[in-house]
Amino acid sequence: MGLTIGVDIGGTKIAAGVVDEEGNILSTHKVPTPSTPEAIVDAIASAVEGARVGHEIVGVGIGAAGYVNRQRSTVYFAPNIDWRQEPLKEKVEGRVGLPVVVENDANAAAWGEYKFGGGKGHRNVICITLGTGLGGGIIIGNKLRRGHFGVAAEFGHIRMVPDGLLCGCGSQGCWEQYASGRALVRYAKQRANATPERAEVLLALGDGTPDGIEGKHISVAARQGCPVAVDSYRELARWAGAGLADLASLFDPSAFIVGGGLSDEGDLVLDPIRKSYKRWLVGGNWRPVADVIAAQLGNKAGLVGAADLAREPDPIM
Repeated sequence: MGLTIGVDIGGTKIAAGVVDEEGNILSTHKVPTPSTPEAIVDAIASAVEGARVGHEIVGVGIGAAGYVNRQRSTVYFAPNIDWRQEPLKEKVEGRVGLPVVVENDANAAAWGEYKFGGGKGHRNVICITLGTGLGGGIIIGNKLRRGHFGVAAEFGHIRMVPDGLLCGCGSQGCWEQYASGRALVRYAKQRANATPERAEVLLALGDGTPDGIEGKHISVAARQGCPVAVDSYRELARWAGAGLADLASLFDPSAFIVGGGLSDEGDLVLDPIRKSYKRWLVGGNWRPVADVIAAQLGNKAGLVGAADLAREPDPIM
C-alpha cells in the first residue's frame, strides 16, 4: 500500500508522521495545537504537509479523542475540542488532497500496539490506556471492532460504582474515576491528608502539602518505598484489575495490553494489576488466564496505529 501519515492530536501539539508498512516512523512534523476547532483543522493540514515532504504518500489517518462514526469520517463529539458532528475527513481532505480516515485515538493506539507492539502474535486482544482518563480498543479475530455506530470500547465510562463519583461525562461511578492518573493523584492526596506521617517522602517532593502532590511525585515516592505512594498504586491497580476481569467475561481475549502514561511505570503498576485481575476473574483457578502485557510503543502508538489504519479497507464494506 505504500507510505501513510498518522496524525496524533494532543493537548499542546499536533504530530504527523510518515509510517511505513512495518510500523517505522520515517519523518515527523509537529505544530502547536490551536484553541479553536477550525484552526485545529488548519494545523492538522500544516503538520501533514510538513511531514510528507520528500515522500510519496497514499493516505492519512487521524487519531481524534472523541466519538467517531463507523464510516471513519465524522467526529460525533469530542470532549476537549468543540467538535459536534464535525466532518473532519472532508475538511482535511480538502486541504491536503489525500484520502483521509478518522479514528478514535484509543482505537488507533490499540491497533498500533496489536500490530507492531505488545500484541504481536495475538489474534484477540483488549487494550486499555491508563492515562489522565481511561480508554481502550478491541481487536477480535485480527480486526478492530468499532461497534455498529463506531463508538465501541469506551471502557472508561463503564459504570463500576452505582451512584459513585461524578465523571466528566456527566455520569457517576465510571471506571476511569477509579483507575486513571486522576484517580491515582486523588488517592495519594486523600491518604497524605489522613496520615501525613506515612507520606513524608511524597510530601517532600512537592510543596509539602497534600494539594501539591502530582503524578510524577507518586511514582518517585513509590520507588523509594513511601507507604502512601505504594498504597495509592495498589488502590488504582485493584480497580484496574477488577475491570479487566469483567472485560475477560465479555471478550475472553488471549492478552490485555496496558498502555497510557501509567504503563510507563512497568511492574510497579502492572504486577498489582495482574494480581487484582486474577483475584476477581470468575473461575480464575480453573480456566486459562489472559496475559497482562505492558504496551511497547509508548506515545508513538496512536500515530503509528492511525497511519496503519489508513491502509485498512473501509469497515462498512
